[in-house]
Amino acid sequence: MKRNLFAPKQALFRGTGGGGVRLNIRAMAASVSSSSGKAYGEVQQEVKLLNGVYDNYGGVVVQMTESMDSKLFASLIKSSLSHWKQEGKKGVWIKLPIELVNLVEVAVKEGFWYHHAEPTYLMLVNWIPGGANSLPANASHRVGVGAFVMNEKREVLVVQENRGRFRGTGIWKFPTGVVDQGEDICKAVVREVKEETSIDAEFVEVLSFRQGHQSFFGKSDLFFMCMMRPLSFDIQKQETEIEAAQWMLLEEYMAQPFVQKEGHLKHIISICLAKLEGSYSGFSPVPTTSTFSDQNNCLYYNVVDLKRSDI
Repeated sequence: MKRNLFAPKQALFRGTGGGGVRLNIRAMAASVSSSSGKAYGEVQQEVKLLNGVYDNYGGVVVQMTESMDSKLFASLIKSSLSHWKQEGKKGVWIKLPIELVNLVEVAVKEGFWYHHAEPTYLMLVNWIPGGANSLPANASHRVGVGAFVMNEKREVLVVQENRGRFRGTGIWKFPTGVVDQGEDICKAVVREVKEETSIDAEFVEVLSFRQGHQSFFGKSDLFFMCMMRPLSFDIQKQETEIEAAQWMLLEEYMAQPFVQKEGHLKHIISICLAKLEGSYSGFSPVPTTSTFSDQNNCLYYNVVDLKRSDI
């Protein structure tokens, strides 16, 4: 009589450089004959996997660094997804540098989709369990800043833009701009004022902020209006973006038809005036630390009123 035996022995991972990871499964497999009592042999099966790092949320992050044949990449994706599914993994992220863009079509055919793109890479993602996923969406907001800068003559710093929606309209507006990645609001507004007008200004506080939607490639928009204190007064406009820049009496700025009919600008001016009269306090940045980031953070709050309270 003959019987088949299959007894798993061990499963080990070892790195293989650009080729991924091989999962070595060694097993004792034999066809034993009752008459001969022979035949124990060792068979080794190798399964190649993509190099990946397990994250804290039950997912896997794969960062591709070396070129690879499309057929090999497809094979590695299939075997990797099968293995990670058995392990109970959920989200799989593949970061492809721009020079490996030829692998995008392969990944999409294997069930991956675009999550986000940056100048040097594209991030693809796959939700192994299927159905609705709990993966975090791409960044949903753009952050902008505006500067209310007034001198001792009650003149505000204003500009006319030579591009964008205000180009050629003759409208005078406050200096504005977009916060760079990793840049604090209080530093971004100082930079924007300097870039557009060459005016050195000191950040005082955030007066207000506005949230809008569908403003830039379908993203939402956060805009922070900041009060600034001028440290210099000689204007030199930025040639590439600014048509004109000047100090203008606040009343003249407010008399513009555009300002008169824009509801949010009326509110901003009211807030600015209340601040000048001493009846309003905005939000100042206080350096803090957080377990969510290795970088320093700024917590913006009403420092003046907090000091007045019993907290």
